Amino acid sequence: MEGVIDMTTFDLATQTVRELNQYLHQPASELAGREVVVANPNGAHNLAVGLNAPVHVTVQGHAGYYAAGMNQLATVVIEGSAGTGVAENMMSGRVHVKGFASNAAGATAHGGLLVIEGDAGLRCGISLKGGDIVVGGSVGSFSAFMAQAGRLVICGNAGDALGDSLYEAVLYVKGDIKSLGADAQIEPMTSADIATVAELLNAAGLKTAHDPSSFKRIASARTLYHWNADADQDY
Repeated sequence: MEGVIDMTTFDLATQTVRELNQYLHQPASELAGREVVVANPNGAHNLAVGLNAPVHVTVQGHAGYYAAGMNQLATVVIEGSAGTGVAENMMSGRVHVKGFASNAAGATAHGGLLVIEGDAGLRCGISLKGGDIVVGGSVGSFSAFMAQAGRLVICGNAGDALGDSLYEAVLYVKGDIKSLGADAQIEPMTSADIATVAELLNAAGLKTAHDPSSFKRIASARTLYHWNADADQDY
């Protein structure tokens, strides 16, 4: 790989996740430009968490819970599927799941880009705070629940209560939406929206697979911004 200074392989058949993460928690100056390969992950939890360096990590298989959580600056590629909470609370960098992702993918992400080539489970992008998520497949119910900022592109379908209690995050869905959550509404796609979808699809490597103009825009109707005593909890 161009620009890689060093390559290190951790084989989790003989080494521990602690050893892997301790190596990845070295000062950024020690890790910059390096490539780390994780062999035989076998669904281990907490792989490559809390990274804060421009390092490239490749997980050669499936990851368990909370892979690449709290990521900053790093690029983490998971060549299989990922369990609950992949890229949770990501601040920057890129996390790319080649397979499927379980519940709460990208939860509370403040920045960076999460790419999921397959489907994502329930609550994808829950409480999103500024990151970008591109899902090549479909997402489960309550995705983008209370999403405050950021963008979620869904190339497949969406389950129940999409975007429930949205704030300023914007969602783009190509397929069918089973139902919208409270205060979420479909809005017209503008030229700026089409350009945004094209940009995100291109960043995810999916631009040639989808027409950006075929997506629907979902955003907040902004009726939940302030408490309304007369609403009797009926929104």
